[in-house]
Amino acid sequence: MGDAHRIGIVGLGVIAGAYLGTLARHPGVEIAAVADLDAARAAEAARQLPGAKALSVPDLLSADDIQTVLNLTTPAAHAEIALGAIGHGKHVYTEKPLAATFEDGQAVIAAAAAAGVGVACAPDTVLGTGTQTARAAVDAGLIGRPLAASAVMVTPGHERWHPHPDFYYAPGGGPLLDMGPYYISALVQLLGPVRAVTGAAARLRGERVIGSGPRQGERIPVEVDSHVSGVLEHANGALSTLTTSFDGVTTTAAPIEVHGERGTLSVPDPNRFDGEVRLFELGGADWRTLPPSAGYADAARGVGLLDFVRADDRRPPRADGDLALHVLETMTALLRSSAEGRRIPLTTTVERPEPVPLTPARTWQGLSE
Repeated sequence: MGDAHRIGIVGLGVIAGAYLGTLARHPGVEIAAVADLDAARAAEAARQLPGAKALSVPDLLSADDIQTVLNLTTPAAHAEIALGAIGHGKHVYTEKPLAATFEDGQAVIAAAAAAGVGVACAPDTVLGTGTQTARAAVDAGLIGRPLAASAVMVTPGHERWHPHPDFYYAPGGGPLLDMGPYYISALVQLLGPVRAVTGAAARLRGERVIGSGPRQGERIPVEVDSHVSGVLEHANGALSTLTTSFDGVTTTAAPIEVHGERGTLSVPDPNRFDGEVRLFELGGADWRTLPPSAGYADAARGVGLLDFVRADDRRPPRADGDLALHVLETMTALLRSSAEGRRIPLTTTVERPEPVPLTPARTWQGLSE
């Protein structure tokens, strides 16, 4: 794979461990530096990463030997960190969402284009065998012409398990901006871009109680809508219904179903890389499980960054900034639609990312070519 691509990580919270599990051992990348507002946490992470330095955030963003900044900060800081990295000529891969507002997302993409650097963004879960096998089934015509889809995410909220859940209920959070990127990214993979949305949203509780960790029992304010529903009109004419909620307990609904003229496809949780893809054909007697036929096998968080690093003029990144901006506009337009009581046409569009061929773990892990 040539020289290792040098990465600096900003933000070492809960999600960082998942990325480090993938990237720390990969021969194609080198974690050169880490930074966090908690300097002790950065120092501890650097001690566990041979060759990595613990730096301040400004020093990491300006370091000459870092090619790409992995931005794992909270959503409210995504745009600030991305713009800082871009201003120093660095590529950026950021956790979802791209930014807390559509305007900030636009600023990030525009700055990257002006600087001649790349932007990519989670979720990369949709590059795994679950969503990619479902996409291959749709593209192969197994359900005929796709007409509609449903996507459902219902949980009681992350404050039950996260020790510092404040950002989930602050601007840039909520069930839609937190979990919606998984579902909408999967829907774009399956059905293509969205041209307009109609949404409805509610905030049913004004505060939440932290359920674990040192702040257990502390009450935090809810500043965003905690239950969001909407209809997505895809450019190909298909309609998707979306529900994201931090107000329910659970659901028996499939995470995603795609309905076509000849069958229905049950798609696994887009917050996972794998999962069972099932097909019920018109006139059939039962569901049939499809074997994995596409996607990065046994993938984990960070595979999208590896895909980004290995992209070139022949194949753009599959989790690129244009897709992230389109997903961000879809979400923020749903919230605008709810507030304004009207259908909102989108201003962005995007090509469906190139599909991922079935890729064994050893190959994407850089252990063989």
